Formats: sequence, structure tokens, C-alpha cells
Amino acid sequence: MADQGRGPGLTTRQGHPVYDNQNTRSVGPRGPLVLEDYHYLEKITHFDRERIPERVVHARGAAAHGIFVPTGMAGDDPVTKYTRAKVFRKGTETPIFLRFSTVIHGGHSPETLRDPRGFAIKFYTEDGNWDLVGNNLKVFFIRDPLKFPDMVHAFKPDPIHNRQMMGRFFDFVSMSPEATHMITWLFSPWGIPADYRHMQGSGVNTYKLVDDEGQTVLCKFHFQPRQGIRNLTSEEASAIQARDFNHATGDLYDSIERGEFPEWDMFIQVMSDDEHPELDWDPLDVTKLWPEDQFPMLHVGHIQLNRNPADFHNEVEQVAFGTGVLVDGIDFSEDKLLQGRTFAYSDTQRYRVGPNYLQLPINAPKCPFATNQRGGQMSYHVDGAGQGANPHVNYEPSSLNGLREQERAGPPPRPFVQGHIGRQKIERTNDFKQAGERWRSFSDAERDELVTNLVGALSQCERVIQEKMVCHFMQADREYGGRVAAGLGVAMPQREAAE
Repeated sequence: MADQGRGPGLTTRQGHPVYDNQNTRSVGPRGPLVLEDYHYLEKITHFDRERIPERVVHARGAAAHGIFVPTGMAGDDPVTKYTRAKVFRKGTETPIFLRFSTVIHGGHSPETLRDPRGFAIKFYTEDGNWDLVGNNLKVFFIRDPLKFPDMVHAFKPDPIHNRQMMGRFFDFVSMSPEATHMITWLFSPWGIPADYRHMQGSGVNTYKLVDDEGQTVLCKFHFQPRQGIRNLTSEEASAIQARDFNHATGDLYDSIERGEFPEWDMFIQVMSDDEHPELDWDPLDVTKLWPEDQFPMLHVGHIQLNRNPADFHNEVEQVAFGTGVLVDGIDFSEDKLLQGRTFAYSDTQRYRVGPNYLQLPINAPKCPFATNQRGGQMSYHVDGAGQGANPHVNYEPSSLNGLREQERAGPPPRPFVQGHIGRQKIERTNDFKQAGERWRSFSDAERDELVTNLVGALSQCERVIQEKMVCHFMQADREYGGRVAAGLGVAMPQREAAE
């Protein structure tokens, strides 16, 4: 199918032609990324600064304080088999702050809109803060961070008339086949959780756990609500929105005030730290799930929310998360989206809240900390002042009683990585298989709701976009694509669809 309506050539703001706007520069197809990717850095740093002071994404949020209690995994096998992170040490209790959010819509938007929900936890551990920044759904729309600003632009309102349009949304999605799995989740009832207490959480990205010997495994983090999972149909969401557009915020706050503290069980999935050529998908691809029959959910603890914020702005609005905020025993994988987020998230917090955002009580570690960073807007103390170091020495190394490097195990050296540096797509994309499996796993009611929602949304789109989306759904599952095509009055594609 020939592309229609091709516009002028894309360039950077320096006027350089953009030959590949889909893939970051990486060492080999699987990464890691390289810092010399000027196009990505220019694009993401500008994107981080597009809104002030509201968050560009995750603007609408609610949060609460609580605790994390590790309980060990099933049987007698402790989580310390995989990681030396002290937060998982049995018998400890770690303070947390958990912020829920909607992703695309603004700060005062209804909480009944179809949208992924943010699920971001700040663990105030004895080794410093650990931020686990995820969503309720376990997969995502894109796998490469270079596409993130374009994705959000397409999902946000039109820059001319300021209306959100399904034509813009599906124009981008139809050109991004890796989004088919996420769309299958999002337009089912799972796209509108009943409230924050009754939804799952997931770290989405792949991390590494590091044990006492420096050995690593790949890991995903998941949270299952002890209250059960509840989702809404479009009709149910509309009925709630007609009487209360703050229902999820109110439900969370009121339940804690009543002493009905919401809880989630925390699970991990692990696999060996290699490329897994036996799989027909890449385990670092965030558009994919790790099948639980191959990589079981292992219980490692639970969280409880038991205290509401004392002030919304000071805590909920100014809390700042970053995927690069890890503790010893948890490390980065080569997951391209994780590496891109790690730069972008903390960069946007320095812009949105300020360069000294970590001095705010909600963001500061609860363990001792000391740095040589000084000055900047709104600085009001010196990190670690009064702990015995020479206050005249704001550099390292020094022989004059300044701060010194600590003797502790750092992250393990990465295995030798080699490959051509360039804009490269991962090799095992398999964009449609898991979307088809998800369709077949849904109940009849979930499939009916998914088709109804997709037909309603795609009816607002140009026929070329409808045809592309039907083609994607057909490649996921023939019945899936056929039902959407019938609802839209679109002819079935001639190409073979995956069964």
C-alpha cells in the first residue's frame, strides 16, 4: 500500500537531514546506546522542556505514602539469590511514595479517559533512593526512545486547533506496527482501570539484578493489587464521568482516610542475561510480555499505602522520578527505551522543578548523603554539610579532608560489547504475535468491547489509516482483523494474515 500525503523532508533544528527517525544510535542492534546521538539528544531535551510547569506526560496524578516489606520468594529461595540490593533483605521495612497518574491528558482531565496509568514508586532505601517508574499495562507503544516525542505529539492535541483527534493518534500508530500489542490492551476494558486501587503496576522495562558475586540476570517488576483487578467499559466510564471526574483520586484518598489501606504484592520475572536466540522476540523489547509459563512470577514482597500527603503541591506535584535512580544490586539492561528514559526523566525534572529538586523533602533520600554539587536556582543547603568534611573542599580527590570515594561494590563491568554503531532496528521484532495471543485470551465480553472501541475510534480516521490498522489486526489474528474491518466497512486485505 503506497503512502499518501508525503510531506517535505525532516531535518534537525540545525538543518541536518534526518535519514532515520525510528532508531537511536546503538552498539549493535540490541544496544547499548551511544551518547554521540546528537539527533536524539536534541529531540529529547527539547521535548523535556515543552511544558511548564505541568508535566508533559503524567500530569494528572494522585499519590500516597506507604511501606515496602520483602517477604522472600516462593518456598525458601530468597530474592538474595539474584540481587544484593538491601531493600529486599528479609526483615526490613522501606518507606515508599507511590504516584498514580494518567499519561497523556492534562492536570485537570477526567480520570475516566482511556489512557495508560502511571505507577511510579520511590523507595527510600538505606542505600539511597530507588525509583521504579512504570505503568499499569505491562507493555508499551514503542521500543525506541527516538520515537517518544513523536508519539506524545500525536496523542496530544492538534497544535493548531488544540483538539485531540483519533486521526492523529492512529496515523502514528498505523505507521508503528510494534504498537499493535499495546493498542489491543488499551482499547479493551484494560484501558480504563476502575480506580487506582484496583489496577496492576509494572516496571515495563527490563532491568538487571546483581548478586554478591557480580553475576546478573534480566528482570521485570510487577505489582498485583490485593484488592483485585477491576476495569471499566466505555459505557461505565461515561456514567462515572457524568457525576465525578476526580473519582480515582477521591477513592484513593478516602480509602486511606478510612483506614482501608490498599496493598499490592510485588513479583519479579527473571531470565538469564543473554540474547536468548531460542525466542522469536527480543526480551529487551518493551512491546512484548515475558510468558509466565516460561518465566514465572516470583513473589518478593508487598507494598501498603497508609498515609495521605500533607500537601498536594509539595508532595504529589513536586515529586520527581527517574529511571536512572537505582541502588546497588539493581542495574540497567541494554533496553533502548530504558536507556533513553534514563536521560530524559531526570533532565525534565531539573527543568520542571529546578536543578535542586533533590533538596525537596519528598525527593531527598532518607539516608545520609553528601555531594560536591553547589549553587543553582533555589539551593538552600549544602548536601552533607556538618558531617565532618572540610567545607572549603568542594572537589574530589583531595588530601584536605574532603569527601572521598566510598569502598563499596559498584555495578559490575558490562560484558564485552561489539557491533557497528548506527541507527539500527532490533532483529526479532515479531510485532503481531503477542497481540493475537492477547486477543484470543480475552473473554467474549472483552473482545466485543475491544472491537466496539476500535471501530468507534477508527471511524474518525481517514480510510488509508483504517486500512493500515485492519492490516495490522489481521496479522495478529484473522478474526480480530475481520471483525474490525466489518465494523468499519473496510475490505479485507489481500495479503496473508498470521493465524
